[in-house]
Amino acid sequence: MKKAVIIGVFFILKCLAISAQINADTVATKLDLINHPEVKALKTNSNVTFKTILGTNNWKAYDSTFAVDRETAVWINFKLKNTSQDSLTTYLFYGSFYIDIYFEKENGYEHYKNGYFRPVNQRSEPKSYFFTELTLTSSQQAQCYIKLSSHNDKKNFTAPILFSKLGYLEFMDNVQQAHSPPIAFIYVYLVSLCCIALFTLVFCFRLKKQIYFYYIGYLFFQIVYAFLVLQNTPATIANLAQHFPYFSNLISESIQFIFIGFYIYFILHLLTVKTFSLKLAKALKILAIVCFGYAILWFGFSLFHFDSEVRRIASIIVRTVVLPFNLFLFFWIIYKVKHPLLKYFVVGQSLFFVGSVLSSIVYYNGLHQVPNGIFNFRHSQNIIFMAGLLGEVLCFSIALGESMFLVQKEKEKTSQKLIEQLQQNQIMESNMRKELDKQINQKTEELVQLYSEIEKQKEEQFKKSFTERLRNMEMLALRSQMNPHFIFNSLNALKSLVMQSREEDAVNYLDDFSILLRTILQNSSKNIITVEEELEILVLYLSLEKSRLGNNFSYHIQCNSREALSQYTIPPLLLQPFVENAIWHGLHPSSKPQKNLSVIFDTSKQLKIIIEDNGIGRMESGKAKKMHQPLGTNITKERLTLYNHISHTQMQLNILDLEENGVPSGTRITITYID
Repeated sequence: MKKAVIIGVFFILKCLAISAQINADTVATKLDLINHPEVKALKTNSNVTFKTILGTNNWKAYDSTFAVDRETAVWINFKLKNTSQDSLTTYLFYGSFYIDIYFEKENGYEHYKNGYFRPVNQRSEPKSYFFTELTLTSSQQAQCYIKLSSHNDKKNFTAPILFSKLGYLEFMDNVQQAHSPPIAFIYVYLVSLCCIALFTLVFCFRLKKQIYFYYIGYLFFQIVYAFLVLQNTPATIANLAQHFPYFSNLISESIQFIFIGFYIYFILHLLTVKTFSLKLAKALKILAIVCFGYAILWFGFSLFHFDSEVRRIASIIVRTVVLPFNLFLFFWIIYKVKHPLLKYFVVGQSLFFVGSVLSSIVYYNGLHQVPNGIFNFRHSQNIIFMAGLLGEVLCFSIALGESMFLVQKEKEKTSQKLIEQLQQNQIMESNMRKELDKQINQKTEELVQLYSEIEKQKEEQFKKSFTERLRNMEMLALRSQMNPHFIFNSLNALKSLVMQSREEDAVNYLDDFSILLRTILQNSSKNIITVEEELEILVLYLSLEKSRLGNNFSYHIQCNSREALSQYTIPPLLLQPFVENAIWHGLHPSSKPQKNLSVIFDTSKQLKIIIEDNGIGRMESGKAKKMHQPLGTNITKERLTLYNHISHTQMQLNILDLEENGVPSGTRITITYID
């Protein structure tokens, strides 16, 4: 009899256990599933299938001991019933990593996916804030299985919550009210940065300067960072990061240090730090490389070891080291760099420091969680940081605009100087022509008078003498054009070295140029000089070009005997235009790693001067010079022609285009003396 009673009691308890359920229509606003008597739980391996779970019966009461990690999953099991006469929708909320819901239907179980790391296209409706709709028809009873899983190595406990429709609407209304101001700010931030980036991109393509590339990198990764922040909000417009949430979480820290690295390179070019302090420029480059390296290492570490606590501690340590060093470099720049745009850097960097330090203090000290505190609003640490960044970006955008104004002003100043020089040249040329015309008219009148007084033989001799003197005057005019041409080019070269901040090269260049200029002025009154003197001028000129062009340019002068060269004469500054043309129209545009020029004075028989380069050749050079013909070379050819008319010796000019396998490989100019 006693045994029968025990069996009866056991049967009744079993029936009660089977009929245990949650009445969905009795949930006023929300129902916590943790510690609920009708909710059972089970710990399993993370890759156990739902089919296996259906055959499991060792369920236990659901409490806080059921935490998940990378290897362990938690299954929850309960019945949900609608006792009302209408269809009823409940909302299951879970804001942690992954949740899989298997909800009983007439033809089996329907599978829903949700969770923080689920891509938005895989989540069940509604997709906002990790809610899953569970709909019950009138008097329907449905079994519900829930799998909770994680990517984190550290054990994490977060329990699902069941909301009624009223509770869901109230919750979402509160969420929208709390998130609306931060979302609005993030959208303003994104639109501002995108507009600035678009304009910068146009300048980058048009001007092709590195500073715009670094600024675009700086803006681009700030935009990516803003999208990552937007992922944690219920925003539906342009919330791209919700489509790959796990990857977005991995790269968040890396993105911040990548745009800091681009920012440092941008500052190096904006303030031309290298011209003021090489050590400071080197320190900034090292910091930029450290930022890029840390971003890569952080991403690799997060990819294989996703532990939020370890990541948080590492982030604190890195910022503790980087921010003071960054502050030290900030004051170093203020002390060393004297640039007109420094004021924008100081204001922008100050805003960045305030934003980053304040956001770090708010986050790591938990000030954003202090009730009624000034920083107690959604995403406060991110909003503060982004506000500092936006202020910095606006300062640097203004600085970029002013830098373009400064460049344009410098161009206008240079153009004005060039115009003034050209006007002076035109005045000089006009005066010389007037003087020549006057002298020619005078000589013509004298010749007319002499023709009537002297004999035919004397008349012919005088004609010959007149012709020679006329050609000498033409040689003088051409040489007078040649000297300003050469000096103008040399001054432009000196200006180029100064603008490139190569001060030592500029000083050496100026010393050599002064010696060369003195030599030219000494020879300016001479019709001819020895080839040995011309060689000395050429050596000085090539040393100038060497100091300007650097180590990838080399030249070689070969001379058997300087004594032999002193026996030959040549018009002053005759060889220099050919050498200049070889350097600037043959070697300078060449992409060859080593640019060579050789000048050979061969005195074995008659004097032969060979100027040879390994440049791009006349054909390629001619394409680049359609709008500008080389004045110096043309004048030199005319001088050579006139010299041959008035001299007993003749000089023959030959220009040969060199080729290798049908490809232009340089130019050879040969000047041969003929008795």
